[in-house]
Amino acid sequence: MIVGDRTGGEVMIRWVRMLAALTLAGSLTLLLSTPAVAQSPLSGSGGVVRIINTDMAVLEAQDVRKDLPCTVTPGKPVLGFDLRFHTGYDVTIPLRDLAGSENQLTILFRVTQENRKDEPAYFVQHVRVPSIDEDAKGDATLSGSIDLGEGSYHVDWLMRDRSERVCSFYWDTEAFLPPKDKQIALAIPPGLAQPAEFEQFNEDPPVERAQSTQPLNVKVLVNFAPQNAESPTLRPLDTAALVSILRRISREPQFGKFSVVAFNIQEQRVLYRQTSADKIDFPALGEAIHSIKLGTVDLKRLAKKNGDTEFLTDLIKTEMGAEDRPDALIFAGPKIMLDEAVAQDTLKPFSADVDYPVFYMNYNLNPQAVPWKDSISRAVKIFKGTEYTITKPRDLWFAVSEMVSRIIKSKHGRNTSQASSQ
Repeated sequence: MIVGDRTGGEVMIRWVRMLAALTLAGSLTLLLSTPAVAQSPLSGSGGVVRIINTDMAVLEAQDVRKDLPCTVTPGKPVLGFDLRFHTGYDVTIPLRDLAGSENQLTILFRVTQENRKDEPAYFVQHVRVPSIDEDAKGDATLSGSIDLGEGSYHVDWLMRDRSERVCSFYWDTEAFLPPKDKQIALAIPPGLAQPAEFEQFNEDPPVERAQSTQPLNVKVLVNFAPQNAESPTLRPLDTAALVSILRRISREPQFGKFSVVAFNIQEQRVLYRQTSADKIDFPALGEAIHSIKLGTVDLKRLAKKNGDTEFLTDLIKTEMGAEDRPDALIFAGPKIMLDEAVAQDTLKPFSADVDYPVFYMNYNLNPQAVPWKDSISRAVKIFKGTEYTITKPRDLWFAVSEMVSRIIKSKHGRNTSQASSQ
């Protein structure tokens, strides 16, 4: 499930791999015995969806029912870094009302866009409930989610158990970009409801590249690291934003060749490398990212003073000094606050040979908390690079749009200069 959360006015996207949980005594969480799968869209032969008559009657009645006592709390649509509106609901049920032998809850809901009332989308989810003691206290909490394109929607929702007890609820919701962001191209067309996407590293669909000009060749260096450098794990929240940055770059029609270097500054190693490919191999990248083990202590790294600074310096020198000449080099990732900064004297000799633009997409959910320049920012400055702070989805969209303009202008200038010198 993807849940939109606002903290300090900033949009955060939490990726949660469980869809349902039982919460006991306010703190103990037990997973329901159900596979972690999203709401499945219902489809039928010839596009006709067949719904059980009793379920359809509940959806059509628009009467809130609580034969099965529950409280439904709809969520407001929130735009994620993947440029999809994420919304959903939370449902609480008193455990005493689920007491007894094993049970199954079936959740069915219908999403209808106001201008496409004859084309509703249906979703279903089955939740297996374990045996629960008669004297159980507290509530069971279930959650579900879907993704939306822009539009106004009506949701008809029901949940029933094996005894045909029903809980139903209905609500309206809207997903719209503010006027200043209307030029952002969203990932879902207007008026459509789709299942929430779990897997961050699915292969990208084909992109129609620009044909009028020669495709641009970009190299991207991504630090796959948590927002909090002290965190022992790389959370799905952290990887979600970084993967979204890569997808935004990979889907840019002006880009035609991609070199990717994924690294982790804490482990001081390159995780994945892809050179001059027609598209970014996200599944292979995902396999490499899953190998990160931030909680593991490497005694050799501990014994090496300022090893992280040395690693970053060598990485920059290697990529800047490589024979391949990209049209742009892009750093991406959270801030890297090292005890010792990268020595400027070490990088300055390389700056004279770098005739392409350098960028830094700094993923920072709370820039007020750490307002200082980090090690990559200082290194990029040596190459007269441009830095973008990526805090909200709109920051990502407009940063890439501006980068493309700068890269095209830079390449045109280099081509003109080369032509005049011949």
